[in-house]
Amino acid sequence: MLAGVATAVVPMTASNAAEACVAAYGSSTVYTGGQRASYSAHNWTAKWWTQGETPSTGGSGVWTDNGACGGGGDPTTPPGGCSYPNWVAGTWYPAGSIVKYSNGGYYRAKNENPGYDPIISTWYWEPYSCSGGGTTPPTTQPPGNSSFPVTEAQFNQMFPSRIGFYSYAGLVDAVKKYPAFTTTGSDTVKKQEAAAFLANVNHESGGLVYVEEQNQANWPLYCDTSQSYGCPAGQSAYHGRGPIQLSWNFNYKAAGDALGIDLLNNPDRVKNEASVAYQTAVWYWMTQRGPGTMTPHDAMVNSAGFGQTIRSINGSLECDGRNPAQVQSRVDAYNRFTAILGVSPGANLYC
Repeated sequence: MLAGVATAVVPMTASNAAEACVAAYGSSTVYTGGQRASYSAHNWTAKWWTQGETPSTGGSGVWTDNGACGGGGDPTTPPGGCSYPNWVAGTWYPAGSIVKYSNGGYYRAKNENPGYDPIISTWYWEPYSCSGGGTTPPTTQPPGNSSFPVTEAQFNQMFPSRIGFYSYAGLVDAVKKYPAFTTTGSDTVKKQEAAAFLANVNHESGGLVYVEEQNQANWPLYCDTSQSYGCPAGQSAYHGRGPIQLSWNFNYKAAGDALGIDLLNNPDRVKNEASVAYQTAVWYWMTQRGPGTMTPHDAMVNSAGFGQTIRSINGSLECDGRNPAQVQSRVDAYNRFTAILGVSPGANLYC
């Protein structure tokens, strides 16, 4: 006969305890895919290269929330129990929708929108004081490259028909990867470079309308099987994607290696993630000569002229009289964009 039964004391296990917080997030720290940081009592993992974007489930989508850490819970949870849903990028919000943003504040949609960031698209969102106890959102500026010489209003003027995927926020996030982009030289040169980049992007993407190449008959042509790594995503997987229509397996491999993203095996990330799409365009602009003799960035900051950017991007098919209509289309866009930015286009516009 048992004299009694002792009460068992079961220690908390790793499965039901909050994970310890990793090193705190630093706004000046560069994070590449897979690296982690703690912020607001949560641990976060970066999906790709980022710097200066505070961990959240919004913004460019670069951060994955790993959950509460250190047992502290989320200090942004408002007193009073507001139950409005978290904002999710890419979700369609009718006018009047109220969401909780990653900064702990609440925002109401002034106009319907396809998930624009509440702290960037002020036309679509306004701060909302949550009646259940939430606070009015702080008036901090969104993370980004504050020296990028094109405002969101100018960007929208340049691309009146752009689709929601090609957001201004995604562009501003992407340009941080290359600090010299549109920050080199005089204010005139900086604006000319921005206009030149966007003019070529305008031509390649149909005014920021197309995320993927339209002529599907060409898709099997972009696999160079002589490369040792081949085409692991498939023979037709490396067709044009993104604002500058990145093509060919070797370009996906090179861009992915430079950006810390596996694009060779996952080329669709260029059409599914706005910041990645823009990053590939800025990567090409800053590092690739293509059929030209200099990078497009060097062409603009060294006064070679807009025509040399065309040569570096698609000169073998357009320059030297091969397709003057296509060249003219790019030049026309460049002239429009420099006018919006209030600078002269400079010399040597044609190739």
